[in-house]
This record gives sequence, structure tokens and C-alpha cells, in this order.
Amino acid sequence: MDKDSHKVIEESLIREVAAILSRDPGSIEPDIPLHEMGLDSLGFVELLVIIEKKFKIKLMESGLTRDDFRTIRALSSKIGAME
Repeated sequence: MDKDSHKVIEESLIREVAAILSRDPGSIEPDIPLHEMGLDSLGFVELLVIIEKKFKIKLMESGLTRDDFRTIRALSSKIGAME
């Protein structure tokens, strides 16, 4: 994965997390753990659905782990490596 596609995935995830949290995308830092931003279990489920649809990933078959969902940056890196 090149740096540009990683950035596109990261920016997309930032927009989605911002929408879930009803915050401005500019206030979302990709290195802050999602739970520290206030993403609760319901928001997390929303994010999982978005990831499946937007990135065409079957999460049950993806091999993604809890650690991959720690931050937006970790998640975008893992998604980018799958494409």
C-alpha cells in the first residue's frame, strides 16, 4: 500500500468516526485510542458496519484483531494492507 492510499483510508475513517461521535473531523486525532475519543460499544458496531460496506471487508474472515481497532491509524494501516 502506498502512502497516499493509506492517507485516503485514514481520512475516510476520521470522517466516519467524527460522524458517529457528532464531532468535527478536524477534532479527531488518528493516534488517540477510539475509546478515549468516546466511541462506545454502539458506536463501535456502527463503525464495523461502515468498514464492511465501505471497504468491502468481511470482518469475520478478515483476521482483524482488537489491537487493530485501537486507533484510527492502526485500523487504516491494517485495512490498507488488506486491499
